[in-house]
Amino acid sequence: MNTEIIIFIAVLCAGVIGSVVFRKLTLPAASTGAAIAGCIFAGVGWTGIFIMGSFFVLAVLATSWNQDFKQSLGVAEKIQGLRTISQVAANGLVAGLLGLMAFWMEEYRPLLQLLIAGSFSSATADTISSELGTVYGKKFYNILSLRKDKRGENGVVSIEGLVFGIIGSNIIAALYVASFGWSIHFLWIIIAGTLGNLTDSILGAALERRSLIGNNAVNFLNTVVGALTAMVLYLAS
Repeated sequence: MNTEIIIFIAVLCAGVIGSVVFRKLTLPAASTGAAIAGCIFAGVGWTGIFIMGSFFVLAVLATSWNQDFKQSLGVAEKIQGLRTISQVAANGLVAGLLGLMAFWMEEYRPLLQLLIAGSFSSATADTISSELGTVYGKKFYNILSLRKDKRGENGVVSIEGLVFGIIGSNIIAALYVASFGWSIHFLWIIIAGTLGNLTDSILGAALERRSLIGNNAVNFLNTVVGALTAMVLYLAS
């Protein structure tokens, strides 16, 4: 076993233990996250892990931010933001599968590592937009009707929330180009995250609000759209 793999395993174990001890993930959720991280590391190496880790840290910070205010509105994450296995899978499964594909199909690795960034850009934009937009938004609108709507409802957006989401996508894009060099991919990752975030809101208004699908399904589809958007931009270039 080479040194790089030993270091990865050590970092992974520390992450699992820390997330459980500090009550950010349930043990099954942390184990699922570790499996996803293993797939990503096998396919695209440390850059994928840094991007996944950054999403997790940003999501935890955004979810924890001004928790009392969110609880007073009834829109805070359940069990104080402790994420479950289904939530972890909803946000990371697409990236994990892409990591496995990159491991087995090395010739497509440049494309697949971009798709992983696109999926996490979308997940990051959605989480930050929702969590911080709820706190700092001034006016809230139903994304389908564009009429004013209630803060925190499915499919409701604010200008502030959308801006926070774009900032989140910028962070993921910056991590990507820091590893692979400056390119148009920076803009593509931001576009992928923004479109994924908007899709999340549309699905929330059209389907989740009517109880046709759940939040985890919406989040999963959000990452699918992020990855597909990155792929379309890559293939069209």
